[in-house]
Amino acid sequence: MSENLITLITILSPAVFVVAAIASWFQSGFKPQLVKRISTIVTLISLAVAIICGFLVINYGLLETNLIGFYDFGFSLRLDAVSALMLGMIAFLGFIIIKFSINYLDGDQRQGAFIGRLAATIASVQLLVLSGNLGLLLTSWILTSISLHRLLLFYHDRPGAQIAARKKFILARLGDVSLLIAIIMLYGHFGSGNLEVIFTAINGNSFANLPFLAAEGPALFLVLAALLKSAQFPTHSWLIEVMETPTPVSALLHAGLLNAGPFLIIRMAFVMDASTAAPVLLMIVGGFTALFASVAYLTQTSVKTALGYSSVAHMGFSLMVCGLGVYPAAMLHLVAHSFYKAHAFLSSGSVVDVMRGAKVKKVTPTMNPIKIFLGMVMALTLYTVFALVWGIDPEKESSLLIIGAVIILGLARILTSAIDSKRNVGLVFQASLMALLVTIAFFSLESGTHYMLASQLPDLTMPGSGKLLAAGVIMLAFGLAVFAQIMAPGLSPKPYYKALAIHVKNGFYASAIFDGLVGALRIHSSESRLAIKESGAHNLPSKPREILEPNEPVGLA
Repeated sequence: MSENLITLITILSPAVFVVAAIASWFQSGFKPQLVKRISTIVTLISLAVAIICGFLVINYGLLETNLIGFYDFGFSLRLDAVSALMLGMIAFLGFIIIKFSINYLDGDQRQGAFIGRLAATIASVQLLVLSGNLGLLLTSWILTSISLHRLLLFYHDRPGAQIAARKKFILARLGDVSLLIAIIMLYGHFGSGNLEVIFTAINGNSFANLPFLAAEGPALFLVLAALLKSAQFPTHSWLIEVMETPTPVSALLHAGLLNAGPFLIIRMAFVMDASTAAPVLLMIVGGFTALFASVAYLTQTSVKTALGYSSVAHMGFSLMVCGLGVYPAAMLHLVAHSFYKAHAFLSSGSVVDVMRGAKVKKVTPTMNPIKIFLGMVMALTLYTVFALVWGIDPEKESSLLIIGAVIILGLARILTSAIDSKRNVGLVFQASLMALLVTIAFFSLESGTHYMLASQLPDLTMPGSGKLLAAGVIMLAFGLAVFAQIMAPGLSPKPYYKALAIHVKNGFYASAIFDGLVGALRIHSSESRLAIKESGAHNLPSKPREILEPNEPVGLA
């Protein structure tokens, strides 16, 4: 097939979203009928292009377009299994989110501008996943951040939006610099910005005889860029505080833009696979973030805040999986999380009705530690036996076994609840069947994803001692966290447990120092002075402060 034709077909998807963004300049306000019609047509075109690109990859494999630029930097597209899968996911999410936005913001005085900004953001993300060279990768990476910043400040007069956007802007610039340094290092060694040239050279052991810094440097800066992009601890607070934007922005952010971090690692998987230190760092930070955010998630009373911590945890888990080198499983988790989180945010307004309609019989636990431990052992035993029957090689595919075991630990709570429910045999059988079905689904979907992406990702290898040690510590930490979660109902009346829950709910105040660094307190202060001035209370101090009576309780939000 002609390269020019491939280029025209592929670039059509982000291009039509750019058209929708430009149309919003002429109808940026109330009832933008033209923008609504154009955006609806655009999403359908994008879906059609994604389907066509999928067929092209199935029939022709890797497809690349000619470079338009200088010194191997410029505009070129790469269409392979990874980019086709991501393009299809983004196109479908764009269709759903824009359709939702048309009704959700109906009557807003700036609905046209909002839809235009949404379209520009989707175009930037699609361009990122289709990038064929380092120059376009960096450009689209920055564009995604800028377009998101404009969405976060859609209601620019809200202090919460200003604080979150300022935090995100600072972290994004640090991530941009990290990616730029990694690109300079890669170009300096390979003399090319073409991704396929770099990947082919690495497969030819181009990194074999390099000094430590030259070999590890690009991978380490790629990891830093991914961690900053995906709100990993301790830079996660901005994501938790993004509550002032319309719900479609939250859906697009959590289901699409956060995935840029894991996608970068997956796209540069051959660079990561040639490194030793970078994957271990990815495992440590991602694993800790997943554990920390999962625990904090359980203490939240706000639906959106809980979903924010859930996204932080999922991004940490995806990056940890990448660190272990199980890239197909990371891609599978990334896609599944995107659809789940988009649905969760877009349906968050109905959560009360769902809870009212739920008919779940409450089982009174006995809180017997022996039975709880037995349930956890039973979950892992069931998983191990099935993995051996499936044909998993414990030596070559130990990383895959570790990832699956973390997932099964989550099901241990179901099994322990069943075993701990006064010996209800039927409930134990149902819980065991559910655990088995989830295990089958995990291995089946992972195998399918591996088959689909095998040509574009490194082969799974036996992890080194550093990875195994980090994985062992992470597994132990996850196991202890699950055990503590199961024991939580019996510990909740304890004073020390209540005190700990408050600290966990507030994320151990990791955002407090960051608030001071970005001037968040000054934003609150200026808003307070403005409110006092508008209320006519001119006799109050110019810098108001909270005054508490001696016996007045102090609460933490």
